[in-house]
Amino acid sequence: MRTYLWGRLRPAVATLIGVGLVSVSAISCGQTDGTPAPVRSTATSGAASTAASTSRVTGTSASAAGNPDYAELHASWEKSDFGPGVGLALVPVGGGEVLTFGNQNQRVAWSTIKVPLALAAQRNGSKQALISKAIINSDNDAALSLRESLGTPEEARTKVTAVLRDGGDDSTAVVTIKAADETFGLTEWKLADAATFAAHLPCMKDTDEILTYMGEVNSNQQWGIESMTSPRVTTALKGGWGPADQGGYEVRQLGLITWKDGRELAVTMQTYQPGQEMSTGIAHLNEVAAWLDKNVAKLPRGKC
Repeated sequence: MRTYLWGRLRPAVATLIGVGLVSVSAISCGQTDGTPAPVRSTATSGAASTAASTSRVTGTSASAAGNPDYAELHASWEKSDFGPGVGLALVPVGGGEVLTFGNQNQRVAWSTIKVPLALAAQRNGSKQALISKAIINSDNDAALSLRESLGTPEEARTKVTAVLRDGGDDSTAVVTIKAADETFGLTEWKLADAATFAAHLPCMKDTDEILTYMGEVNSNQQWGIESMTSPRVTTALKGGWGPADQGGYEVRQLGLITWKDGRELAVTMQTYQPGQEMSTGIAHLNEVAAWLDKNVAKLPRGKC
């Protein structure tokens, strides 16, 4: 059980609702260019259906922790009218339902893939300075060094895939490296699969430092759940963004919300519409975070 999260992760920033306060790079962040607990998928608002999967997280599930009926959350989402390009997935740490809201179109991971990449590198003995830069700053050069530390591109791909499988994501296919400066950011990663992986993170070995770095991200990632204002929770996250083939920016985030009692919820969210500006995408994810704030007492949560 992780008891240090509340003490070591800073409270969610209360003042970052104004997108103009965020400094954002104009290039992509991802690269230059026990007994298994059941996980069931529940979708709403035209979300793509997700096949039932099995989580390897064990411990106190959201249902066992007495969380309310999820229908109320879905109804609240529908009333919020976030628009056609916004999607959200929630998975309580410890197992439980995968709750999906809004647009679940499969999109690329961008820099959220740096979390499993960093964990693969951590297990391979890479330097903490590189890992911290890749997570805290979303530094592409550091991420490339981490990928290169894992061997050939195919060896690195195998090791990152192994981390995803260890984290309960049994289906994501890590992209094959085609250019020298790529770091797997173009991997297509469903929100539900990414949330399942994030829900395993607190329960996996070698993740303490990475989770701490996710609680210390720089201003270029201080949006989404980082903008939550509830004094009940702290957050840890990794942002991702980059140009879509159809024009405009895809923006997404992977993270964890932690309550004072140590229970946690994995969160992944994304937004995209053709021609979308980066700042617009950030604003959309801040709106989702405000919705999470409003419903914080109703959100599922659990422990390892």
